[in-house]
Amino acid sequence: MKVFVTGVAGFIGYHTSKSLLARGDEVIGIDVMSDYYDITLKEARLADLKKEAGFTFIRGDIADHDCLAKIFSEHKDIAGIINLAAQAGVRYSITDPYAYVHANLMGFVVLLENAKSLKNLKHFVYASSSSVYGSNERKPSAVEDRITQPISLYAATKSANELIAHSYSHLFQIPMTGLRFFTVYGPWGRPDMAAFIFAKNILAGKEIDVYNQGKMRRNFTYIDDIVQGILGALDRPAQKPSDDKPPFALYNIGNNKSEELMDFVHTIEEFIGQKAKINLMPLQPGDVTESLADIDATKRNLGFNPKTNMREGLKHFIDWYKDYYSIFPSTPDIVNRS
Repeated sequence: MKVFVTGVAGFIGYHTSKSLLARGDEVIGIDVMSDYYDITLKEARLADLKKEAGFTFIRGDIADHDCLAKIFSEHKDIAGIINLAAQAGVRYSITDPYAYVHANLMGFVVLLENAKSLKNLKHFVYASSSSVYGSNERKPSAVEDRITQPISLYAATKSANELIAHSYSHLFQIPMTGLRFFTVYGPWGRPDMAAFIFAKNILAGKEIDVYNQGKMRRNFTYIDDIVQGILGALDRPAQKPSDDKPPFALYNIGNNKSEELMDFVHTIEEFIGQKAKINLMPLQPGDVTESLADIDATKRNLGFNPKTNMREGLKHFIDWYKDYYSIFPSTPDIVNRS
């Protein structure tokens, strides 16, 4: 199968593409290579992908209609789309809202408009986020829950993606599946996320900010489990539940356990062999105190089976971090977008 992967040099895009290529699929990948975080990490992911047979990279913006039109005219046999390109981060959406409108809304619509030209397209899979649940008190969160009260612009753009996707699925009968990811971590991860920030600062002897006085719980999900869910979705195109309903589906992709944030911190401390200097902070705007995914439907319909517990996943992450940066104190500065 020829698969078009957006955000291919990103954390999830890289791992998804590696798995697609490993099973014999062809990947056409696009990435704008933004400098939201250390671009050398994106370049390293991309360099690794370029070693693989069946991989083609295009540097471009999914919000650029002409760019996508050219790609799809040259690759008319694309059978699957996995849209992972987005401006990520809850906190940065308060600082630069226009980046989210451009990438997450305009980019999504431009991609859908061009996808209509692909006669061979079997399935369009796109990333949503657990952030759409906002301050929903029901736990675990289920896709049937109302998501009409997002508490960050990032969450609002992801909620809008789901509504826009439903309309295109209805109007043009494109099989579409949205995946709500829950707190992804692992090797090659994003430097603006907790595991990366904690490891870097602990090793440098700097304070780590822990919000809501440490009273947070997260449904930490290891990257290999996330990828298994993405490929499981891609291989099972959304079906029409009835004649008057579009081929549209939504699923949670998360682990089946909510973990204490402080346990996450202490596990990183253990694997690094150094105690953290902890700066307890109040809850940040746009943040939630707990996340937990209801994955019953994901298991049943997509064959999803998360296998990696937090301790195992963090060991893999710290091992990668040590190898990638060679000597801990020499880790590069990370752009502070909080």
